[in-house]
Amino acid sequence: MRGMTDASVTADNSPATDPKATPPMSAKEEAVDTVRFLALLAVAVLIFRSFFLSPFNIPSESMQPRLLIGDYLLVNKMAYGYSRYSLPFSIPLIPGHLFARTPERGDVVVFKAPPQNRDDWIKRVIGLPGDTVQVRDGIVWINGEPLKREPMADFVIPVTENMIEAARANNALPCYEMQFEEIGPNGQRQCRYRQFKETMPNGKSYAVLDIVDLPVDNTVPYKVPEGSVFLMGDNRDRSADSRVRMEEGGLGGAVPMKNLVGHALVGMFSTDGSASWINPISWFTAARWERIGEGF
Repeated sequence: MRGMTDASVTADNSPATDPKATPPMSAKEEAVDTVRFLALLAVAVLIFRSFFLSPFNIPSESMQPRLLIGDYLLVNKMAYGYSRYSLPFSIPLIPGHLFARTPERGDVVVFKAPPQNRDDWIKRVIGLPGDTVQVRDGIVWINGEPLKREPMADFVIPVTENMIEAARANNALPCYEMQFEEIGPNGQRQCRYRQFKETMPNGKSYAVLDIVDLPVDNTVPYKVPEGSVFLMGDNRDRSADSRVRMEEGGLGGAVPMKNLVGHALVGMFSTDGSASWINPISWFTAARWERIGEGF
């Protein structure tokens, strides 16, 4: 036909083959490509969690009232530098303590707990290298000066499913002792504890619980070694921390700063433990939405 000059159409009216066209991948090639993508994604996630931000969940009452069982946090891994404990399973790929930075008093830190250096714990920094720390009648003294401590309104918390599970696992009671448990206005079990506002020399304040007299309410003066920090839980009666000997499940003194994994940054989720996998509605009712987004 006159005027038909399109070279891409052959005499049988079928499109011409483009010599530059990419042939379709075989099923094997697609599988290899998918595996390669997933491997790269896993490496990217591993790097991000090792050096930038990582999630952490709260399994105990040691940091009440600030942190509750069932809280999930984001931890800033860049805050105090990097060591082998920054990596999954503490793989010894990082020599020493790179880009080390000393935390501030009052920081809430995640760290690898001695002596095994395997489990992640969370406590508050009380003493820095060279400080002398002592507890007298529940009052913390730093370098011969007592921290200011003021009474606050009682801390009241509902007894939740995850509190009951944690108590059962430790052969304990959800509210520490029966005298601290009561029935609230809505008929639900709740715990009531004495609460205090503690203030650091740098002006940082936070709430602590100190409800009974225990041996750790009175300690001998302890000088924090160089390169270490003295750590305590905000719940002074339920925290195995730097005050407690290793033989009794505590830290046995200060913790090397190379063990610090990161600084608690923000709460990203919280649940009371009542969710059920077979009931999707409970995933929402169990969430403590008011705790999401709380910073440190």
